Amino acid sequence: MAHPHRRDMTADEFLLWCLDQQERYELVDGVPVPLRAMAGASNAHDRIVVNLIIALGTQLRGTRCRPTTADTALRTAIKRVRRPDVTIDCAPVDAKSYESRSPLAVFEVLSPSTRKTDLLVKLGEYQRHPTLEKIVLISPDQMDIAVYTRGADTGWQVAQLGSATETVTIESLALELSVAAIYEDVPLGEQ
Repeated sequence: MAHPHRRDMTADEFLLWCLDQQERYELVDGVPVPLRAMAGASNAHDRIVVNLIIALGTQLRGTRCRPTTADTALRTAIKRVRRPDVTIDCAPVDAKSYESRSPLAVFEVLSPSTRKTDLLVKLGEYQRHPTLEKIVLISPDQMDIAVYTRGADTGWQVAQLGSATETVTIESLALELSVAAIYEDVPLGEQ
């Protein structure tokens, strides 16, 4: 739920404001909105995020890039700031920054309360971000992943993955992440 008493904020004002908050927010059209409208993520959602952090962290170790969690903000417009579940950021680490400065890929685990926004709003915002090459939308209750890849001449192309033997590939990093690794220990179909 938005806070109508809050004044219209820029992304810079919002990031400073967040330092005094106990919960995480996104900025939507200049207004802070709580990150999740529900009490928390399901165990399946959380397990997928942990699997992503482990697999990406292991593969990216020693490179210029690293995975970040939803604690790291991502500007998508002057008055919009999002918090993807996992981001691959390739900027040099700035210990005083609270945002991704050179995101290469974002991973969103869809949930009942955010699925519509993730698919209809955030996807378009991410596609307009100039440095993103890959957007990965993951279903937590069945093996179903939509991988959006920015082509140099073709714009955004989407591939649907639904088999444990398939992989999410980030070509510029020579990174391959198996669908099996993303869903490891996730209780599919039990939600």
